[in-house]
Amino acid sequence: MVRDSRPGAEPGPNLQSVLDALDDEDCRTIIEHLEEPLTAGEVSEECEIPMSTTYRKLDLLSEAQLLAEGVEVRQDGHHATRYRTDFNEVIVALAEDRSLDVEIERPAEDAADRLASMWGEVRRGADQ
Repeated sequence: MVRDSRPGAEPGPNLQSVLDALDDEDCRTIIEHLEEPLTAGEVSEECEIPMSTTYRKLDLLSEAQLLAEGVEVRQDGHHATRYRTDFNEVIVALAEDRSLDVEIERPAEDAADRLASMWGEVRRGADQ
């Protein structure tokens, strides 16, 4: 079970996707380098990971809901997706029923984060 610490948060990702992302060395490297929001190209360059691998790892981290995506609106119309970590802590514990329990402690969202999340949802909806 995965629980999100934010009030009213949607159900989190499945346990295995969180564990898979955290077990992956490239994913951990990406997390270490995301001190500020970066584009996929910047992540690839900073982490010295090939672009094709970078996209796969960003997808893995996003599916595990450990990254948040924001859109950088540019005047030239070529908008860029920026990635940032979306957790402060991941806590794995043994639940009363002896199953694993994972809680993701997330940073408080400000208005800019909420707007970026909405843009990401609109973009994903348009892609489908």
